[in-house]
Amino acid sequence: MKAADVARRLVTPLTAPAYPAARTRFRDREYLNIVYRTDPDALRAVVPEPLEIEEPLVRFEIMRMNQASNYGPYTEAGQVIPVRFGAERGEYLHQMYLDSFAATAAGRELAAYPKSMGSPALFAEHGALVGTLDLGSQRVATATMGYQHRPLDFELARAQIAVPTYMLKIVPGYDGKPRICELARTQITDLTIKDAWTGPARLQLFEHVLAPLADLPVREIVSASHIITDLTLAPLRPVHDYLRGSQS
Repeated sequence: MKAADVARRLVTPLTAPAYPAARTRFRDREYLNIVYRTDPDALRAVVPEPLEIEEPLVRFEIMRMNQASNYGPYTEAGQVIPVRFGAERGEYLHQMYLDSFAATAAGRELAAYPKSMGSPALFAEHGALVGTLDLGSQRVATATMGYQHRPLDFELARAQIAVPTYMLKIVPGYDGKPRICELARTQITDLTIKDAWTGPARLQLFEHVLAPLADLPVREIVSASHIITDLTLAPLRPVHDYLRGSQS
């Protein structure tokens, strides 16, 4: 293979890339969202500057990607934290766990999503919508919500999902020091709300050293939603460079 051809590649292995270098369209993407109040000091310990916290809230989410171009169906779970960046309110992606290696690798390499491998699931059972996250044989989280108890206004559902999203892009150099260390921003585009519900909910988090969701403990359930959408993720752009101490 010519050197020029190598330089045009974005993904390894060179002749069998782990994922396609293409934008993904999600259809029938299904969310279980549970917003809860947590310990303010624990929250401040994990949210990086220059992001700011206004309320000690966390959104635990389970997402079932029923149709994801390039990857096929997979499921994802994680924690999202409401924050403010300057005058803009958005969310900081804290932890994400997926059952698809291709989507995990692409999310970390092409973008800046804090993705790791895990075993999340989302299903209906005995009148409840159930979301679980396991790491190996160990349960990390169990979320339940009354199945389609009350309709949720579509505009409120859109406001939950279409906020600006921030995440850290850290790429190490060969010397063991960060080569890239940036705060990046993205936002969902081409969003269609297809169904939205709310109802009573519960959330249990279990301590695990490699999936420390329980470090942000559940103090009070604030709200819950079950939303089905079609959407596209916009490309990321850097908004703060930690190595140079500057904002874009």
